[in-house]
Amino acid sequence: MWRFSYTGAMKQEFSPRRLDLKALARAKGKLSGESPLADFERLKGEAQGLSENPVTWAASGEMRPSEIGGDQVWLHLTARTTLSLVCQRCMRPVDTLIAADRWFRFAPDEATAAALDDESDEDVLVLDGAFDLLSLVEDELLMSLPLVPRHEQCPVDIKLAVADPDFVADAAKPNPFARLASLRVDKTG
Repeated sequence: MWRFSYTGAMKQEFSPRRLDLKALARAKGKLSGESPLADFERLKGEAQGLSENPVTWAASGEMRPSEIGGDQVWLHLTARTTLSLVCQRCMRPVDTLIAADRWFRFAPDEATAAALDDESDEDVLVLDGAFDLLSLVEDELLMSLPLVPRHEQCPVDIKLAVADPDFVADAAKPNPFARLASLRVDKTG
């Protein structure tokens, strides 16, 4: 079970799984919380069952003037956790801090979101009356995973040879196709 807190101008109940973003933004509200990694199935899969660190997150909403008129809902999201990933050099677990810090703006429908997304640097999402904030937290942490997790200094010695000694020894053996090439008759003359 997750736990969270809310601060804002209005005393209103907000749930991270069914969040009224417009109400949160109008109230200049802030939500923060800590959720067990087990609540984020895809993220837990990346850790290959090696991590049980919680995911901490915070979100704040605000209304900003829109270039098309009226106000637009904006959300600032931060999230972080430490996952035990597999080091790609030594193949042993490496604890890796995964963090996200992003701004999102919300459009009333898919067409508006697509048009705004093409012309802006920030992500534009569709405003939903029951927005799942924790799904967004998981998506952003997944996109923040390193491409190649690795230790700064691996705990074991890593064999970093360019060539395998057995392969080099095999290179000294005669090539069986070289003998066949010498048997070939030149028919150009």
